[in-house]
Amino acid sequence: MELFEAIAKRHSYRGAFKDIPVSRDDLKKIVEAGMKAPSGKNAQTTSFVIIDDKDILEKIGGMHVSNKAMQQCKAMIVCIINNVPEPVYEGFSFEVEDCAAAVENMLLAITALGLASVWIDGWLRRESRAEKIGDLLSLPKGKIVRIILPIGIPAEEHSQPEKLPFCKRAWFNKFGE
Repeated sequence: MELFEAIAKRHSYRGAFKDIPVSRDDLKKIVEAGMKAPSGKNAQTTSFVIIDDKDILEKIGGMHVSNKAMQQCKAMIVCIINNVPEPVYEGFSFEVEDCAAAVENMLLAITALGLASVWIDGWLRRESRAEKIGDLLSLPKGKIVRIILPIGIPAEEHSQPEKLPFCKRAWFNKFGE
């Protein structure tokens, strides 16, 4: 799939997945796409745990009872950053931005491979879920789960929601003109 087609087709998929595993080759390609994302001062602060073990998937999916994708996915990619971000440029850390850039690359790779996913973030920040999942994955002290991408072959057809037109969000030279 061509890049601009993947961008146009990428959407947040919260539906059911087919009962077909995601290949480790595809999972590796997806994470490698994330690893090629830019990072502040090339610090490469985001780490990844790829989950395809059915028992671990069920434990994590069972925590998110309102999301079919989390419950039925055949794999997950867990994105990890430092719990206390380390500054890399004049006192600033870019770990959240680095992680977000990696995730967007992975979402585009997921789409290009004919798979689907949804960016799980806010849910992790409630009820100590990120810490509980970190414990399940044996994260070292000082690391935290920041984003989870449940992955699978979509069982339902979905498309990207309509986006505002260019003239409502982008301008040349001056805002709003």
